[in-house]
Amino acid sequence: MAEHEPRRVLLVTHTGRELAVEVAREAHRLLTGAGMQVRLLGVEDEALKLDPVEVVDDPEKAANDVELIMVLGGDGSILRGAELARPHGTPVLGVNLGHVGFLAEAEVDDLERIVQVVVNRSYTVEERMTLAVDVRLDDELIFETWALNEASIEKAAREKMLEVLVEVDDRPLSRWGCDGVVVATPTGSTAYAFSAGGPILWPEVEAILMVPLSAHALFSRPIVVAPTSRLSIELVPTWNGRGVLWCDGRRMVEVPPGAEITVRRGATPVRLARAHEASFTDRLVAKFDLPVLGWRGAAERKRNGNGTGH
Repeated sequence: MAEHEPRRVLLVTHTGRELAVEVAREAHRLLTGAGMQVRLLGVEDEALKLDPVEVVDDPEKAANDVELIMVLGGDGSILRGAELARPHGTPVLGVNLGHVGFLAEAEVDDLERIVQVVVNRSYTVEERMTLAVDVRLDDELIFETWALNEASIEKAAREKMLEVLVEVDDRPLSRWGCDGVVVATPTGSTAYAFSAGGPILWPEVEAILMVPLSAHALFSRPIVVAPTSRLSIELVPTWNGRGVLWCDGRRMVEVPPGAEITVRRGATPVRLARAHEASFTDRLVAKFDLPVLGWRGAAERKRNGNGTGH
């Protein structure tokens, strides 16, 4: 009789932080104690010194035959996990060791329960929209990539702004002198786009958000377009301003004058594992520590044991 394939979890850790290393060792103990096999990236193996463990040196193959990727770190680490997971459709579950950790599903104090959720397969999976991003110069493709949170086009030199022409679905919208433009998904609306003054979009909303950065123009407000729309940002060639394209703060390319950056919905989503039933509103309140004390809504009446509202 053929042996059953072991259940594998890829552990992705911010090994530059002592706390993350300690938490990784505890997660390894809990997972292996439950009969699961832990896999590590080769670059993290020496720092963690876990045994038993399966080591994979090629990041592109790290999520092969893996049930789940558990990420220990902040949003930057979770974006790294998403990069490994996306080609294979592997769910990503984040345990927050950073600051806000908006993409994370749990805090470090909840590790034991989260491991049990993984062992029991009692999590749900959400598909999060991504962006497909390409850069063309004289109609020639010079760079292509993707983003879960955002693609940001920023000025390369501090002393010189960018001059951009923005189009929506091949129709010109406006021309701005600016520090840059952020194009974000609903998932990314709580990240860079939020810091730049953009609105928060609930994850269930399917849309693409664009936020100008310090634009010198009367019409320079954030805009939200359909998920089927195609956004184009051209660096006006006569301005001679060079730009830099960043996607999720992880993939970067310099953009010359005259280049056109096109952003549209990506074909492949990222799958996020969820172990809590909390609504997105509750997540917002918890992550941003929003002031809701004194709110007398239905949930509070229920907590106080007064379902009648009297």
